[in-house]
Amino acid sequence: MIDSHAHIYCDAFDDDRDQVIARARETGVRHIIMPNENLESLLRLKAVRDAYGDYVSLTIGLHPEDVDGDFASKLATMHKMLADEPWVAVGEVGIDLYWDKTWREQQLEALDTQLHWCVEKDIPFIMHCRDGLDECLWVLDNFDGPLPRGVFHSFTGTVQDVEAVRRHGDFYFGVNGIVTFKKSAVKEILPVVGLDRLLLETDSPYLAPVPNRGKRNESANIPHICRFVAEQLGVPVETVSEATDRNVADLFRIEL
Repeated sequence: MIDSHAHIYCDAFDDDRDQVIARARETGVRHIIMPNENLESLLRLKAVRDAYGDYVSLTIGLHPEDVDGDFASKLATMHKMLADEPWVAVGEVGIDLYWDKTWREQQLEALDTQLHWCVEKDIPFIMHCRDGLDECLWVLDNFDGPLPRGVFHSFTGTVQDVEAVRRHGDFYFGVNGIVTFKKSAVKEILPVVGLDRLLLETDSPYLAPVPNRGKRNESANIPHICRFVAEQLGVPVETVSEATDRNVADLFRIEL
């Protein structure tokens, strides 16, 4: 199994990162993709890569919650780094209007700019979308050229939202511990998304799945998510694991 989205570089893991990685390996997690957040986190990403080598992959991008009045300068600095590493994606990028709508226009511009990086480097995007699906789709609608590949991570939309996204392109959808929550409707989109476009993720240290809900999340919890998805789709766990691993390898062009 692959954890396609985990912030194991953040300070929540500073005291026991070696043990977190060891538990992930023991539970069958074969690879972890680490999405970036801002300029400061890039240093942490590289430090984790230096420590664990090919077990992790890195992405580059400015999280929408880090978009502010100085976003253009931040993006200019990041853009210069595009050639520095074998980044597997641009992310996580997108729109987040849940807490604050102050920088809505700047988030739209930042997303458009970073989607162009995907085209420039021929790598996919990792889309963060919270209270901003219409805005994300507006940016895709107004993109000046063929759209890059990508995944809508931590997707919690409806079946109608899946269909709206698909009218724009053949994108992937990331599912994490939210799918296991009792009142979550994410399980309803699983048969619509289908195994051929599904990615498993933890979004560690957030959103731990049942039976560990409320605790710090980590990549070792991926089997709980995989098992729940398999039960909902009525297929063996191995089928979900193999399909989602193949999807990660195809989207991010990772050799496994």
